[in-house]
Amino acid sequence: MNVPGPPRPDPGAPWSVRVARAEEDIALIHRWMHQPHVVPFWQQDWSLPRWREEIATQLAGEHSLPCLVARDGTDIAYLEVYRVLRDRLAGYYPHAPYDLGVHVAIGEWGCTGRGIGRSLLAEISAALLRQDGRCSRVVAEPDTTNQPSLAAFEAAGFRATGEIALPEKVATLMVRARPGTPDPVTGD
Repeated sequence: MNVPGPPRPDPGAPWSVRVARAEEDIALIHRWMHQPHVVPFWQQDWSLPRWREEIATQLAGEHSLPCLVARDGTDIAYLEVYRVLRDRLAGYYPHAPYDLGVHVAIGEWGCTGRGIGRSLLAEISAALLRQDGRCSRVVAEPDTTNQPSLAAFEAAGFRATGEIALPEKVATLMVRARPGTPDPVTGD
């Protein structure tokens, strides 16, 4: 089966999503990953060269697509869209070949705690399901201690389906299924 890389979501106004550029966007991504509200949950407060290498590696493959998300023309978040079948998450639930996953970091502190995250997650996941008709669900695996993130995912239409023990964290598997798609854990 030849499954393509993940698509760039196109959620529509007021949101815009563009593929991250290894050189032009690295300083912004680096700054966001060093923010006190991001560091504990991403654990990627890396150096500029390491982030440059990370973005270049993602852009060269078909596993994940690094993106910047803007709201009303202002960049506010870093987004990675990935194909679950090429990710370590594939070993933690009965995934379908075209399932997509998302990692989201709202980098701008002033954009947290105001409902922006739930709106972003709802629009991004809806766009991904719309754009890839073979995708049966969009998933995420936020840290179980990240209550604001869990609440945002639930408000955006994701359902918590259980906990998974990853090497660096215990995560909650969040799933937004295409209507009519069975739950990945219960089969309902």
